[in-house]
Amino acid sequence: MAFNPQIIPATDFYPNVGVGVNIPFSSPSVFWQTFTTQAAIKANMINYLLTEPGERYDNPTFGFGFRRYLFEQIEANTLENIQIEVSNIISSNFPTITVNQILVTPNTQSQTISISIYYSFTNQSINDQIEINLS
Repeated sequence: MAFNPQIIPATDFYPNVGVGVNIPFSSPSVFWQTFTTQAAIKANMINYLLTEPGERYDNPTFGFGFRRYLFEQIEANTLENIQIEVSNIISSNFPTITVNQILVTPNTQSQTISISIYYSFTNQSINDQIEINLS
């Protein structure tokens, strides 16, 4: 009989202990904190995807770099490249995440692209999503 145990991070048992930094950085104090592993990983993924390589001091390879698609034509090839690159970068930099689906939806009227990333945590029954709009 197969048994697939769920792993719950120990930090999630302490609701008053901050795990990470939340996005956006608009707190009246220094930063908003995240108090669960799910919220921390989501904030880390958003931070990684929206950071340009070379933008972070002392870590020039950190970040995905959506800016390189800024003046690209909205074509099927470009949308497929975004989907493949986002999937590869998440799987290589976030090993506890399993990408279930990535939807790249163009809106040619407003010249925007919506990227929806549906993912789950390995060995946990937690599903979440991130939506990024490029305009």
